[in-house]
Amino acid sequence: MPNPRGTPENLEPGKRKGEEPLTEQVNLRVTKAMKEELSTKNDPPEFCRRAIQRALDEDREK
Repeated sequence: MPNPRGTPENLEPGKRKGEEPLTEQVNLRVTKAMKEELSTKNDPPEFCRRAIQRALDEDREK
C-alpha cells in the first residue's frame, strides 16, 4: 500500500530560484480584488517578491 503522505522528498522545503535563501516572512493585508488577481498568476509568491524588490530599488534610487 502506498504511503498516503507521499515520499520523503516531498517533505523537504522547495528550492529557491535565486541565490539567497528565503528565511523571513512578511504578512500584509490586501483587498479581495487584489487577492483574486494575484491568485491568477503562475507563481504568486515570486510575483510579490519581484514587485516588492522593484519598489525597493526605485525607492533606493531617489
